[in-house]
Amino acid sequence: MIEKKESKGVSTPLTNREGQGGGSVFVEIMDSTLRDGEQTNGVSFLPHEKLVMARKLLSDVNVDRIEVASARVSEGEREAVTKICAYARKQGLLERVEVLGFVDGGKSIDWIASCGGRVVNLLAKGSLKHCTQQLQKSPEEHISDILKEVEYAASKGISVNLYLEDWSNGMKDSPDYVYQLMDTLTSHLSPLTSIRRFMLPDTLGVMNPLQVIDYFRKMLKRYPQVHFDFHAHNDYDLAVSNSLAAVYSGARGLHVTVNGLGERCGNAPMASVQAILKDQFHAKTNLVESQLNDLSRMVESFSGISVAPNQPIVGENVFTQVAGVHADGDSKDKLYYNELVPERFGRKREYALGKNSGKANIAKNLEELGLELTPEQTRRVTERITELGDKKEIVTQEDLPYIVSDVLKHDGSEDKVKLISYIVTTAYGLKPGANIKVEINGQEYEAAGTGDGQYDAFVKALRYIYKKYLDRTFPVLANYQVTIPPGGRTDALVQTVISWHYKDGLLRTRGLDADQTEAAIKATFKMLNIIENELS
Repeated sequence: MIEKKESKGVSTPLTNREGQGGGSVFVEIMDSTLRDGEQTNGVSFLPHEKLVMARKLLSDVNVDRIEVASARVSEGEREAVTKICAYARKQGLLERVEVLGFVDGGKSIDWIASCGGRVVNLLAKGSLKHCTQQLQKSPEEHISDILKEVEYAASKGISVNLYLEDWSNGMKDSPDYVYQLMDTLTSHLSPLTSIRRFMLPDTLGVMNPLQVIDYFRKMLKRYPQVHFDFHAHNDYDLAVSNSLAAVYSGARGLHVTVNGLGERCGNAPMASVQAILKDQFHAKTNLVESQLNDLSRMVESFSGISVAPNQPIVGENVFTQVAGVHADGDSKDKLYYNELVPERFGRKREYALGKNSGKANIAKNLEELGLELTPEQTRRVTERITELGDKKEIVTQEDLPYIVSDVLKHDGSEDKVKLISYIVTTAYGLKPGANIKVEINGQEYEAAGTGDGQYDAFVKALRYIYKKYLDRTFPVLANYQVTIPPGGRTDALVQTVISWHYKDGLLRTRGLDADQTEAAIKATFKMLNIIENELS
């Protein structure tokens, strides 16, 4: 047993359960991004997108189970579930694919079987109010319907996990109903028609960690052999804390979603749950941490829901030190490091450039770029970055060589890739076009191109030059962001930040101009000069 602690008179043991982690606590992770996550307002995944994400979750991230859809929702869901089940069957992973089903006289079971599924997460009512008011049935009637559904699933070769929907309010307002349901379902089923897992949701996100501990203690005291999962919602921003409390109290499994997607305020985010389980509880899971950031970016792209820059583990800024004193401390035996080492999650530590940077931040970035400056030069670069920061301009590491050149009174004549002239056109009914003349390492080249927009046409003309005349691959666009300062002025500056796939990472550059196309072109030529300087 792990040390027993007391909290307001509530006993909270965490048993030392055996699993893949040997003597450590092992926690099973079920991801519901493709089902509960898709209930995020405005999110709808296409069948092929669900298949891609399912493959990533099962094969790369190694999630124990995935919940991929709700039965009988649409033909698109049928197609998605069929594709995912076919893939999982070939890989020997079919038992890890689950579909939400309903107590509907076998219709959900038939639907899941027709898609090739082998596991149903059956949705039952975990509170008396839901049973009597929503279903308008007595507890005895609902229990009888559940038993028939489980027996029918067994006849179809489908395993059953059971959700007790609104369990948190059930334990608060009608615990006798919860116990009546559990007593019957755990005693009246034969081994062939057993329920594998009882899944306890905080459906409306109303619980706090002390309540989770209290309610789980009561459930485990009455049903010590039952496998309980916990399904948290984040309405009070307690989904991760409540998940931790559930494991602390004996839950064997947790439900999560990528990036915390889900109805209303969402579910417990997978990356945060993984980090806190490992670092705070020293618990074991099967998740591959180095894949979590790639998974987050994939789901961000398919869902259209941006990850907040400060979201733990996967946010853009979470491994970026801003204050210069932090960078200084990191240089002195990593004084500002913790267990959340970015390399664990396929990321790296960065040091922001801005008015709070200080010499240590600048030195860290210069070191990474391989640039060596005298103390006086470093001081002048720091002053220039601080000046830019006061104007609220974003300064990236890729901008740093240009700032250094500017401070040291070098001008753009040293650029190896220069834009001599260009013209972009657009006309109704015709694709936008671009004619460009550029100089690369002293040699001038001309080309024309058409595209879906003016910038796209410009880039296609550049690609033509690099392929035809230089026999080189042009970097692939990864992300394109445009921001305009608030105020609605027609002459507002446009800031364009472009990310490119380059070698094994991303290269990000920024352009600032009153014209969006011009800003994007400036960012592009910064990128090309960075690459050209590397090659020389």
